[in-house]
Amino acid sequence: MEKERVLTRIRESGVVAVVRAETCDQALRITEACLAGGVCAIEVTFTVPRAHQVIADLRRRFSDDEILLGAGSVLDPETARIAILEGATYIVSPSLNLDTVRLCHRYRVACMPGAMTVAEVIAILESGADIVKVFPGEVAGPGFIKGVRGPVPQACMMPTGGVTLENVPTWIAAGAVAVGVGGQLTAGALTGDYDQVTRTARLFVEAVKAARGGK
Repeated sequence: MEKERVLTRIRESGVVAVVRAETCDQALRITEACLAGGVCAIEVTFTVPRAHQVIADLRRRFSDDEILLGAGSVLDPETARIAILEGATYIVSPSLNLDTVRLCHRYRVACMPGAMTVAEVIAILESGADIVKVFPGEVAGPGFIKGVRGPVPQACMMPTGGVTLENVPTWIAAGAVAVGVGGQLTAGALTGDYDQVTRTARLFVEAVKAARGGK
């Protein structure tokens, strides 16, 4: 999928499911539950055992229309390259690694490094990365996005960490282009209740839509 289309769909969907799991099977089931709830943007983190296999399996199972498949917790270009070869269409990192950004540019893959200071946001913009991942979101808070977008309105920012159904409206109002959601979205998987994951995914989609004024 073309990089521009990936970025457009992330902005349109507004929700990126951050998939952390103890096993490959659990990661696959979480993903299926999120898709059933209307969250198409899936970030498989490299904290999942054999994450590259999960990405490859999902790429075989689902079409581009069904899933927007990315890799998260990517710390270096070697890991990014593995993820891209297995089918990831965007790369998410907790911090800026310039070699990883260069690799993503080389293959025209969307790249989202993490930041929680103004200097880091500007460094990410200067690197040519596509979206700034505000991380940890629970530390930075929505006020960080609102404050940064005053002097740096061109920064496209997506918080991850600490995003809940209750604070989604605040993040969107602050200027977030999307939200990355992990713990609250996938909590049902801890007890094997994947129907809960689906229900929560649906609630997050509705919350973002409502925060955007129903658009």
